[in-house]
Amino acid sequence: MLAALLPLPSVRPLVQHKLAAGFPSPAADYVEKGLDLNTFLVQHKEASFFFEVVGESMSGVGIMSGDIVLVDRSITASHGHYVLAMIDGEYTLKRLHHQHGVIALYPENPAFAPIRLVEGQELQVWGVVTAVVRKLRV
Repeated sequence: MLAALLPLPSVRPLVQHKLAAGFPSPAADYVEKGLDLNTFLVQHKEASFFFEVVGESMSGVGIMSGDIVLVDRSITASHGHYVLAMIDGEYTLKRLHHQHGVIALYPENPAFAPIRLVEGQELQVWGVVTAVVRKLRV
């Protein structure tokens, strides 16, 4: 299940120092320019929407319950894309499998089964996931 969200807040400061994720490096405590997350993440403003993720079926690729995903409706979904899809009127977030005439939606968590479409089911790919935003809970 996904819940629609409002646009992100305006410009935030961006420290112009690369952040080492391995060994520590000297810090440069200065701000050079601002970072507007809407500008940074959103390529097609009129076709992009933020949703809150509910559930653990995509945890294997780091998309967790409570995360915010950015979905772009202007991108044509293809094999391997993470998509917001509607199957028989219900929304789901999965990886699209579309090869050799076979269409399926795959979770990224082995506790969940793939969704293989059967005759009579209706699939609508609503948009392609282009970003994930996570607020760390400390």
